[in-house]
Amino acid sequence: MTTQAGPLHELTFSVEQERVAEFELWLAGLAEESLHKQGLEAARVFTVGNDAADCATLICQFQCTDDSAFNVLLDGFFADTEAAIAQEFGTTVKVSSRTLREDEVENLPAAVESPDCLNCGTRLRGQYCGNCGQRASSRLISLWELISDAFGDLLEFDSRLWRTLLPLLARPGRLTRDYLEGRRARYMPPFRTYLVLSVIFFIVAFFDPRDDLSLLFEPEPEPAPEEIAEEAAAAAAAKKEILDELAREGIIAGAANPKDSVDKTAERGPEDVGNNNTNTGFNIEIDDETGECVVDADGLSELPQWLQRRLTPERLKRVCERIGADQGQTLVGLMLDNIPVALIVLLPLMALVLKILYPLSRRYFVEHLLFVIHYHAYFFLMLILEILFARISALIHLSGVISGLVLVAASCYIPVYLYVAMRHVYGQGRTLTFIKYVALVICYAAGATLTMLGVFLFALFAV
Repeated sequence: MTTQAGPLHELTFSVEQERVAEFELWLAGLAEESLHKQGLEAARVFTVGNDAADCATLICQFQCTDDSAFNVLLDGFFADTEAAIAQEFGTTVKVSSRTLREDEVENLPAAVESPDCLNCGTRLRGQYCGNCGQRASSRLISLWELISDAFGDLLEFDSRLWRTLLPLLARPGRLTRDYLEGRRARYMPPFRTYLVLSVIFFIVAFFDPRDDLSLLFEPEPEPAPEEIAEEAAAAAAAKKEILDELAREGIIAGAANPKDSVDKTAERGPEDVGNNNTNTGFNIEIDDETGECVVDADGLSELPQWLQRRLTPERLKRVCERIGADQGQTLVGLMLDNIPVALIVLLPLMALVLKILYPLSRRYFVEHLLFVIHYHAYFFLMLILEILFARISALIHLSGVISGLVLVAASCYIPVYLYVAMRHVYGQGRTLTFIKYVALVICYAAGATLTMLGVFLFALFAV
């Protein structure tokens, strides 16, 4: 390095990783500002690497014109700089300084050139690539870092996960409003939040440790024959009571068993069938004695043509036999597998309803979709908390009255949350918001019914 006219004041910064990008911008602005200070000829910033504590090390060198200018700057600009760093970044940035005279400056090593990103080839300006976001360090990560990457957001209270869940639970509409106003970096992406909570919900709701991890539990004792006989008798009595009640209401014809019902239907003449206007659709019954599926498909002609081509009597009988073979477990499993897809399909449908309900809001469709995604994420979060609370209450033998009241109150707040969120996000009055809220709830019920019907038909055809 060439001989300098005045002393060189060097500041070395040790910056914690989460503040590196922010501090680099601040330091670049400081270097540019220093060029306008009297007594300073030049300023340069470069990155050294990471120290033993994995903090980024940055150096900023200020070239002074002479000793007198340096003395003024030392008590003024340099002192103010260190005070500003302490106020802005606190303990996340540690500062050390030294002053090099002319002979010492000559022996300084040259600044290390910034390397290129190993992922995209862009010149690095700090610990993370400004183009693709990959970290500059090329060393192999440890097992602990793998675990930290997997569970870091969950275990760190100040992570984006917790900063997202807390307002999502306690402040209706806050996440959507902040996101639309540009405050996004502090929160998890909306659709990722929805996916994470939906996956956790289905795990919590349908995971049974005794079934899925049966090797870790002692098997439950087999019920005694007397208990089996009592349960069968109770089930038969309940079934007979239900059938008798349906017969008294005129919903079904009274019969000794399903086979008699089928025989009586078969004995009716064509004129009886034509006069009976209640025979629409089809009827599938299983003979209690033989277990044979009996399909009464006389009413299939009332269905649309596209459905008739798929619901043939042969196919209905085959589906009935498969369902009877495993007591409907395959059908239920297929429905559960497709419910998450149906809920995702419901998202844009409800966003379209909001677009219609707020035609003058000047909001894009994706903004309404964002509102629906956040509400569904809240819905899953509440269900997760309710299920966990119910299971913990059963384990600690909490009073059924208390746990029941808590669960009822939490369930009743779910629709109230939707109304409050609509007011906060769309900013309309109570009366107008309530009218639109009622319309949205009706559309929700209709949309959920249609999507669940689609799930059932898809599972039925896939059995």
